[in-house]
Amino acid sequence: MRDRVILLPGWGLGSAPLEPLAAALAGLDERLKVQIEALPMLDSDDPQDWLDELDASLPTDAWLGGWSLGGMLAAQLAARRGERCCGLFTLASNACFVARDDWSTAMPAATFDAFHAGCASDSAQTLKRFALLCTQAGADARALARQLVLGAPLQQPDALLAGLDLLATLDTRAALQAYNGPQLHLFAAADALVPVAATQALLELVADVEVGILQGASHAFVLERPHEVAASIRAFIGEAGDD
Repeated sequence: MRDRVILLPGWGLGSAPLEPLAAALAGLDERLKVQIEALPMLDSDDPQDWLDELDASLPTDAWLGGWSLGGMLAAQLAARRGERCCGLFTLASNACFVARDDWSTAMPAATFDAFHAGCASDSAQTLKRFALLCTQAGADARALARQLVLGAPLQQPDALLAGLDLLATLDTRAALQAYNGPQLHLFAAADALVPVAATQALLELVADVEVGILQGASHAFVLERPHEVAASIRAFIGEAGDD
């Protein structure tokens, strides 16, 4: 079993939401070298620019995973690396974050556009709103939302907008189909940002993958239920890596 695990965070909230998950993974298996990699600070919405930065900075022969936007980038990077990637896992990630004609199980475009406009006018308030959406329907949602906001790094509005533009641009369907390594995709039943119906849409797109749905969990299940998520990832790595 190759033992390095890379975790990529989601939009706007930095690496802090993934720290409990990283600790839980390391606690389950001391052989795992778990690394949280911050997303690039770019003003580009071209996915290739983001992938170039990540590909240059991350070790190969690792398990690539990520939360939300991080999971989408991990999928793209896994497809680019092919056999140089041990396996892929995504956490509350959609193949397309914003709905389009041929992918309806996503955030409506009008909702996203309003959110984008809010970020352009008041990024701090929008980040607070985003944290509330991440934790909506989860256990102790407001406390979790405060934790997300307090752990978020200071970012310029332009950087946050570039990340949103990237979210709107990314379409990982071809990458998910192209990557032949093992895949695990975890969704939350009560996710306010990624419809749980995306689970079935994903299975229709790529049938030979593992999927799981965390009942009663919010988009922020990486922070809300890190030990449960870590156990799923560890089992996946063990099975896929013939451990």
